[in-house]
Amino acid sequence: MIGRLHGTLLEKLPPWIVIDVNGVGYELETSMTTLVALPAVGEEVRLYTHLSVREDAHLLYGFGRDEERQLFRALIKVNGVGPKLALAILSGMDRDAFVGCVMEGDSKALTKLPGVGKKTADRLIVEMRDRFPHWQEEQGSLLDAPRQPVVKPQDPLADAEAALVSLGYKPTEASRMLSGLDEGLPTEALIKAALARQMAG
Repeated sequence: MIGRLHGTLLEKLPPWIVIDVNGVGYELETSMTTLVALPAVGEEVRLYTHLSVREDAHLLYGFGRDEERQLFRALIKVNGVGPKLALAILSGMDRDAFVGCVMEGDSKALTKLPGVGKKTADRLIVEMRDRFPHWQEEQGSLLDAPRQPVVKPQDPLADAEAALVSLGYKPTEASRMLSGLDEGLPTEALIKAALARQMAG
């Protein structure tokens, strides 16, 4: 099992990143929460990881905080929730907000997340109320190293739209979420603003 990676950030192609660890490039899929907190390409990065082994692939997921990984692992134990939907949930809502929705039975807020319908929201509430681990105070992040300005990609808007579609939003919905935002922003900022707009709406 691969539990953590420490290396150089080689690529950011939302939601995918590549980390060079002693000459080996590890490809990981991350939540948007982790993605927007990453340093610039070429900088040092440390991530908690979860390895998913399938018959046709070994998939690695990266998280800036262990608490986010814990929630991811709790989510994929819910009937009908796979890694893709779990990442979409983590991308659209932070841990505390999600825990609050579950404990308060707020299915309406959960259905704003891509791929989460009424039945899935109700299932999340029922199955996770008693399944949450003992959440402790955050013990820090592996992303707390000094930050450098993020390198601006060639087409931040297109990259942001592609990332939103990869989370489960329809292309027309992703386009609407990004409409009117400052196109000069980097990809990560556009994604964050679009997700915040979606949850507020």
